[in-house]
Amino acid sequence: MTLAKIIEGEGLVVERLRADRDTIRDLLHNQGAVVMRGFEVGGAEGLANAVRAISGEPLTYTEQSSPREVIKDKVYTSTSYPQQEEIPLHNEMSYQAVWPLTLYFHCVEPPLTQGATPLASVREVYEAIDSSVREEFERRQWSVVRNYGEDIGLRWWTVFGTESREEVERQCRDGGLTAEWLPDNGLRTRAVRDAVHKHPFTGLPVWFNHIVLFHESSLAEDVRESLLDVYGRESLPNNTYYGDGSVIPDDVVGHLRACFRAASTRFDYKRDDLLLVDNMSVAHGREPFTGPRKIAVAMGEASNEI
Repeated sequence: MTLAKIIEGEGLVVERLRADRDTIRDLLHNQGAVVMRGFEVGGAEGLANAVRAISGEPLTYTEQSSPREVIKDKVYTSTSYPQQEEIPLHNEMSYQAVWPLTLYFHCVEPPLTQGATPLASVREVYEAIDSSVREEFERRQWSVVRNYGEDIGLRWWTVFGTESREEVERQCRDGGLTAEWLPDNGLRTRAVRDAVHKHPFTGLPVWFNHIVLFHESSLAEDVRESLLDVYGRESLPNNTYYGDGSVIPDDVVGHLRACFRAASTRFDYKRDDLLLVDNMSVAHGREPFTGPRKIAVAMGEASNEI
């Protein structure tokens, strides 16, 4: 079972996307995801052109939360993460003030086993969450704390694309972040965000946040214990709280995680598949895998432009 509508054909994918743009955009917003299968994408340049055909100019990956490499221009590798580990379901950049509305995943090389990009309707997740849990987040919001240092987390100059502290502080102000400089060239940022948003096209409420992925309980238990012992809760690379800074109990996050899993669907990649995802309708993740698995990613349509 999958949320994605599979469109099969041949020839250059960008030509099909241009010819059927309105139909594909309608499918994307109503279905949540579309797979273009059997077409020729044409590498990184072709992927960028596919983005332009549906969403306009590709977006830059800003305030990043995971290591990626630039393939060409604004086309990136998928998250560098051990292949035996799962990446939990999440909505891209939902911890930021601005996020992409449309995501693009190009399967350059499929895995030997597993390695799917699971999908889950965040409208379905919203409806599955216990009303008392959901209402508490709607009332209190949620907050994200991120730490950047020499020996933990990403480096702030990599994340913000500059070695200027003044420029980092400007970007933080623009993005609704509070910046705190720490000893040993470290940085801590905080932000308070809404847990529930309205989809810009359907107007329906959706569960759109990074509460589960960034929460300390999403770490392997031995890793969590080690990091807490060495750094303490406040200095973990990423962590989430209620909007007032109170700790979110593990059982609450466990309930949210179960709602994502219940809504999860999947499909197996084929070479040159192009997966389009409505980022505010559908969360995505990554299964563990064996084999090479090369996925190129790009993003389109900044949320503040709608």
